[in-house]
Amino acid sequence: MQLQHTWERTLLDLAHEALHGDSPTASASFDQTLLEQSYQQCESITAVHSRSFHLASQLLPTEKRRAARALYAFCRVSDDIVDRAQSDAQERLAQWRRRATAIHPPQDDLVAIAWADARLRFNVPIRYAEQLIDGVARDFRPVRYDTFEELAAYCYGVASTVGLMSMHIIGFAGPAAIPYAIKLGVALQMTNILRDVGEDWRAGRLYLPREELERYGLSDEDLANGTVTGRWRSFMRFQIERNRRLYDEAMPGIGMLNADGRFAIAAAADLYRGILDEIERNDYDNFRRRAVVSGSRKLRMLPGVWWRSRRV
Repeated sequence: MQLQHTWERTLLDLAHEALHGDSPTASASFDQTLLEQSYQQCESITAVHSRSFHLASQLLPTEKRRAARALYAFCRVSDDIVDRAQSDAQERLAQWRRRATAIHPPQDDLVAIAWADARLRFNVPIRYAEQLIDGVARDFRPVRYDTFEELAAYCYGVASTVGLMSMHIIGFAGPAAIPYAIKLGVALQMTNILRDVGEDWRAGRLYLPREELERYGLSDEDLANGTVTGRWRSFMRFQIERNRRLYDEAMPGIGMLNADGRFAIAAAADLYRGILDEIERNDYDNFRRRAVVSGSRKLRMLPGVWWRSRRV
């Protein structure tokens, strides 16, 4: 794959560093009753917090589905520790890092147990998990990014790492698949960012690149007012166009996954991509309206997703 963006080389180096780092050589053996409870906990977390991912992962074979939901629960716990911003959050994240990367986690931590079993079973490089925790920890600091290149590095930490870990669970053809997984992760996280502009601003965070906001004549005052103006619409059209292009550029990577996982990943990407359509339908008002793809629309999308995933 020819790299199309200046930021891709940096992110590709991070991915290869993780891929070729230390891999666990030990195996873990868990009480089967405890393990079943652990995976059920991850199933419940996924169902409550991400209906899109829950639906997409339902399309995987049983063992891969359980592992994918353990991965989601690991990410959810990591993110929640930072988002809830309690006074001891940094220490809690450090403790979670130790549990989430242990081969034998504490018996009372069901998510850590399921995640340990999943990553050892599918040989997921532990460095990817560490990179994700490092990524979410960035939100402990004031969130501002000057350029898209800086923002892409953040997206790698919190989202591309998830795609790279998912790739190990599903199975993939080889290292040539890595750039596509990185790009899909950036696209997914950018969709999150575009959807949550108002919510993030109220939480004291602004992920949109300052350089691009200034190019469209937008200031912090405009964001604080939350008014949809012609300048804001033009800015959002630019963001959505780039976001869709990233999805398009990532799609050939679907064909490099094991056949039994292509439909699930294509569905996850297309269901999330549908959020961009909803932002447009809301006249780019992502200050007060949360763009959501309805359950009925998701179901209507699946036959087309299945057909495209077969032809990739």
